Order: sequence, then C-alpha cells, then structure tokens
Amino acid sequence: MGMELQDNEGIAMEVQDDGEERDFSDAEAFSSVVEALTGVAMAYNMVDQSDRNQYNNLVSIVDPTPGKGPEEEALLVTALKALTGAISKMDVAFHTSLLSNIFSLCIWNYGYETRKAILELIISLAAVPDKFLNSCLHMLVSNFMAPKRIRQYNTHPRLAEKRNIYGELYVALHHIVDLVPLAPMMLKEIIDKKMPRTTDPKEVLVMFVECMLGLESDEIGEFLGSTLLIKVVELLVDLDVNINWEDIPQDELNKGIFDMELDVEENAHDGAGIGIKPETGKILKGNVFADKLDSLMVLVCEHLDSCASDGHLVKVFDTLAECFRRTVMNAYKSKFVQFVMFYACSLDPEICGLKFAVMLTDIFVSNTEDPTSRMSSVSYLASYLSRAKFVPSSLVASILKRLVEWCFQYCQFRNGCESVVYPKAHRVFYSGCQAVMYILCFRMRQLMDIPQLRSLLFHLPLEPILCSSLEPLKVCLPTIVHEFLRQAKAASLFKTSTCFPYDNLLESEFSKAFGGIERLDMFFPFDPYLLKESDRFMRPNFEFWSMVKTTYSNCNSEDEDEDLDALDDNAEHDNLESNSESDDEIEFSLSRMSITPKPAFHYPMAGNLHNGARMPARIRPSMSPED
Repeated sequence: MGMELQDNEGIAMEVQDDGEERDFSDAEAFSSVVEALTGVAMAYNMVDQSDRNQYNNLVSIVDPTPGKGPEEEALLVTALKALTGAISKMDVAFHTSLLSNIFSLCIWNYGYETRKAILELIISLAAVPDKFLNSCLHMLVSNFMAPKRIRQYNTHPRLAEKRNIYGELYVALHHIVDLVPLAPMMLKEIIDKKMPRTTDPKEVLVMFVECMLGLESDEIGEFLGSTLLIKVVELLVDLDVNINWEDIPQDELNKGIFDMELDVEENAHDGAGIGIKPETGKILKGNVFADKLDSLMVLVCEHLDSCASDGHLVKVFDTLAECFRRTVMNAYKSKFVQFVMFYACSLDPEICGLKFAVMLTDIFVSNTEDPTSRMSSVSYLASYLSRAKFVPSSLVASILKRLVEWCFQYCQFRNGCESVVYPKAHRVFYSGCQAVMYILCFRMRQLMDIPQLRSLLFHLPLEPILCSSLEPLKVCLPTIVHEFLRQAKAASLFKTSTCFPYDNLLESEFSKAFGGIERLDMFFPFDPYLLKESDRFMRPNFEFWSMVKTTYSNCNSEDEDEDLDALDDNAEHDNLESNSESDDEIEFSLSRMSITPKPAFHYPMAGNLHNGARMPARIRPSMSPED
C-alpha cells in the first residue's frame, strides 16, 4: 500500500490487489469503495475471497489506531471522502467492522484535513434515517476529551489546537441538530451518560466541562436549553459535598465566628495551597476534590464573564437560579459551589443581584415552603447581604424590612402562647431573627450613615421581637447576639436596654435545637472563600469581617470620629423625636424601601428574657454545618 500526489487530480489511493499496486484518482477511489461495500453485502458464505480482501483492506485504512504517518493519514482522508459519498451503500448488518472503526476514530489524533473528513462523514451518517444517529452522537461526545496520551502532556501540540477542535465539534453537532429533529433529545441523554465522575482525573473533568460550556455558548445551546449548565452545576455540587472539614481542636471550642474569620483571613491565602482548614492551616482531607472543584470554578466564572460580555447573563442567571433552588440550596454540605451565584450576581447587581435576594426572601416568607428550605434560604440571604459589596444599602434595608415584618407578625400571633422556649417548634422564626441580627452585624453602620435608612432602621419593631416571649436572644447563636447587641448599644438602637443581656452570652442547648442535625443555626454559606485559583473572581466583591465598620469601631479620620460621636449623641434624641413624626411621613419612608406590601406596626409587645442555661460554646466552621 502507498500514496502518491497527482497534479490536478487530487489524492490517489493505492490498493494492493493480487500483489500489484494500482493508483486510483478520487473518482476511481469512490468506485473502489463502493465495490468493497457491495462486495460483502450478502451472506458470509457467498462472499468472494477477492471481495473480502478488498473490504478488509478498506477496514485497515480506517483503522483508528493512533500514530499514522503523513502518507497513511492522507490515504485515510481519501477513504473517508469516498465513504462519505457512498453512505447509501453502508449497512449495519454487513459492515460492522468498518463502522466500528469509523465510530472509534478520535479526532485529537489527526490534523485539520483529516478531522474535517472524519466529521463530514459523521454528519452524513447521522442524517441516514433510523440507522447511525446514536452512534454518531456518542462518537462526537466521546471526543469532548482528548485521549490520555495527549492529556498527560501540557505541551502536546494537539492541546494547543483545543479551541479549534472544540469549535469543529460544535459545528458538526449543529449540522446534525439541523438535519435531525430528534438529535437534541438524544444528545442530552448521551451527555448525561458520558458525564465524568468526581473520581475521574482532574484533566478529564476540566476538558469535558470546558467543552460543555463552550457548547452551551454556541447556537446549539438554544436547542439543548439549560441542560448543559445544569449538568455542570450538579457536577460541582458532587465535588463540593465530597470535601470534608476536620473536627475543630479542643482549644478552639470557645472561639466565636467573627474571631474565627480573622484567622481565616490570615491563613487562607498564605500560599499554603488549596483546601486550607481555616482555624489550623492544616490541609483539608478532601483536598483532591477541592483541587478539581477549584479548576472547574475557574471555568464556570470565565463562562459567566463571557455571557456578561455577550449580553446573555440574565438568561443564564435564570438557569442558575433554577438549579440553585433545586440542587444547591438544600445541599447542606455545600461550601463553595454557591459562589457561582455570588459571582453571577456581582456581574449584574441591578438585575441578577436583586433577583437572587428577592427569590431567597420569597422562599423564607412563604408558608407553602417546607421549614428546612425556608431556614436554608434565609441563611443564604443573610450571608449574601452581609458579604456582597455590590449589594446597595437600599436593597439591604428593604430586605431587612420584609424579614422584620414577618418576624413581628409571627410574634403577634404567638405572643403570650409560650411559657417554655421550644426551639424546634419555632425554628423558622429563630432563623429569621438570627438572619436579621447577622445582617446588621455587617451592615448596621452603613445603614446608620444614610439618614433615610437610619430612620427606617429606628422604626423597625426589633425591640418587641427580641423581647417577646419566644426569647430569640436566648436561642440564636451567642456570638451573633453579642456582636449585634454591642453594635445596637453603641448606636442607641433601642429605647431601653433593661431586657438585653449584653455580656456573658454563652451557647445554650436551645441554639443547637433550633438548628437541627444539619446545624442550620451555624450555616453561613458565603463565609470566606478558600479555593486558591478561583478566589480571584470572588475576593474583589467580598466583604471580610476585618473590613466592616461597626458602630463602636474607632475610625481613622477625624471626620469619621466626629460622625460616629454625633451618631451616638443624637441617636437617643432621634428616638424621642420619632413619635412626633406624622404617620404618613413614616409610612412614605418605609414604603419607598419596600419590595412587598407592609403591615402597620400598631401592637408593640414586651416580654421578659430569662437567663438561659449555659454551657461551653461549640462553634464549628461556618462554611458547612456538620452532621
């Protein structure tokens, strides 16, 4: 066998037959392929040996084994082009070995001309009614990943062509989808079956996901709907839940979550690598999964950047929100994948950022949602509003107003009905109260610095809620309660401090009880991000505790010192004067900040706080509740 180039006649194929070499033009090559196909299209015992030899010779030319030389590859191109013209002669019953070789071809092993010939043949085969579509789609999806011998070498020349190869696959799939209406549904099923597992090598995960995201951005993504992006997010979740935090050392048991975060900021990005345990700097047990997840988070964030540049982010965000609602929100071991939503919101705060906050709020206040979903949603909401620099203070105030209104109505309904604190029965209420306090730990100073929002804050019925017979200050996490009361005291937020125990707050059994076995009382899903490579997408928009200006903090500039002093001096006066404001003016101020209709607060309540049982606080890492 051999190959020669003939002027103005294209590539000729030499077929060895009876010991003699014969040169074929393109037309003759086509005729030879047709003869090879038809010669064996009959019962095996009726096939002439010369016809079988000719067919076997064709099968050997289309051998998928890598490592072909230039002459062999040129011969393969000729055979593939001839086969494309002879599609009608191909039959599964008689040409099994040839078809097996065709569908086993890996386009990563060949140059552009050969890849083009392979894909043209696959497109033609897929268009044959009710015969080869499934095999063609399987072959193309299998080529989302380069073979192992190529993946192992970062400098392999084929990897440099990765973008081009992906683009060629997209074009082929697009042609098939245009030709065969059934293809999109079948392609979804095949991608689902071909999805890599969390235990697969990182390079396999990266290449497959990279190709999927590119396909999602291509026109074919319109045919597949949200399938591709949802599959990617589900893979991220599977990786995330396989990352396990180590138990906290005994000497950390009494450390509060705000103090703990300062350790995170000092240790999480000190160059020690991926998967750092925040309190101790030790390597995370699941660091292999963290490494894989980190690389995939980079791909997803880059994809979101591209969507934002192309003006498609809002549509993609709606898919992400649906997937978050169904898959991520109640995955209580999730530590990092939720930051996909965080980053998407940061790219479009006005639309996506608002949508996310409102969606979470709506879930929490809905009586038709199950309690666990409501508690999880308000944990996400509190963490999001506290950490996202891009969320405006006006939105924070509006959401706070809705949360406080719900808690106030709950207290009105339950006032005087409880003689003993029973956290499990009111766990949604306590999660709402804790969310309000957590948000204010981060945002109180910002709200107090804006006159309109400050007025709104002073008119919220926080005091009746916290002093109610449900005693949320006894049930919520003491570190949050302590920080909130400390700032509230500095801001003179309450008219009286007699019912607020500002000091010596320790965690009681009530706190753990309302959180349940998932410890949703300690679930702050947007705590500091600990994946090294993808951190660059989150950090610029993330509010660390060390950045927070509290109402009691010392400010650097003299002007800020004066402002803070004035805030403390005038807060009590504002409280006394608040009753003299007209009801219409207050209603107007609150309504402007509201997303939903607001009930009037006509029934202030009071109650006595009893000292709760004390025990040493056990604060686990707030990235994920422990089992």
